[in-house]
Amino acid sequence: MSVANTLESTTTVTAAPSRAAASGSRTHKIWSNMHDVCNLLRIPSGTFIGDDDHHFQHVQFKAGQRIHTAGQAFDMLYVVNCGFLKSVMIDEFGNEQILSFPMKGDLFGIDGIHTKKYTSEAVALSSCDIILIPFSKFAAIGRTNPILETALYGLMSRELIREQGMITMLGSLTVEARVARFLVSLSERFSAIGYSGKAFNLPMTRREIGNYLGVTLETASRTLSAFNELGLISVDQRSIYIHDLNALKTLRRLPPSRARIEQAEKKAAAAAANYVPSQQQPSATMREQMAVV
Repeated sequence: MSVANTLESTTTVTAAPSRAAASGSRTHKIWSNMHDVCNLLRIPSGTFIGDDDHHFQHVQFKAGQRIHTAGQAFDMLYVVNCGFLKSVMIDEFGNEQILSFPMKGDLFGIDGIHTKKYTSEAVALSSCDIILIPFSKFAAIGRTNPILETALYGLMSRELIREQGMITMLGSLTVEARVARFLVSLSERFSAIGYSGKAFNLPMTRREIGNYLGVTLETASRTLSAFNELGLISVDQRSIYIHDLNALKTLRRLPPSRARIEQAEKKAAAAAANYVPSQQQPSATMREQMAVV
């Protein structure tokens, strides 16, 4: 599939720091038209009708570079043409929670629509080629093509559902089920974009997998090793080969066992029983007020 058209060759140009693609480089001025973008997003052919005079610029990022940061003014949506990223939330203490792993054909940046500021940040996990979709142009296209607008909003909904599913998973599934669901999801996503759903490389580290699944690095590594020993998958550093996809699909539905639930309840009860709140002596003023009462 030819996604991009080279309109002009230039030297590398770094975008201004205040722009969404602040750390990316715009090399060779690669652009895609609306039909290219629709194909990349897997929107059915024929959805976009009309003269295709809309063009969207590509920006290249290296691993570790940020596409946008939390709190940055919102003006762009982004489509992954190639490469892998992570979308993360960072709290006031600097703790990171990974929300998703965008890959080829994924749309991201939608969290900035409501507040006009991005609430998360997107970081490249590998060399990436990202297509910039100015939101003002997106809105204008939608006004003239309601069918396409509906399809694009459907894509946004898909991304939100994926993130909500992750949140639900953290509280209701065993570690084994979480890892199985993660592997099945990656398999299905790779298959959807024309790659092998059985053999693939993990673009993220074990620590990032653990963060995403709500477990420690050690637990994520131990569970992958257990699946390897059971013959469900083969693991070689970041390379994964799935031998039994049906078994993983069965594992991903398993809720926590009753024994684990009871164990968690006992730990919570013990913690509550041992909790001693700090006592503060009332001040002289407070004692006087209490005496009056």
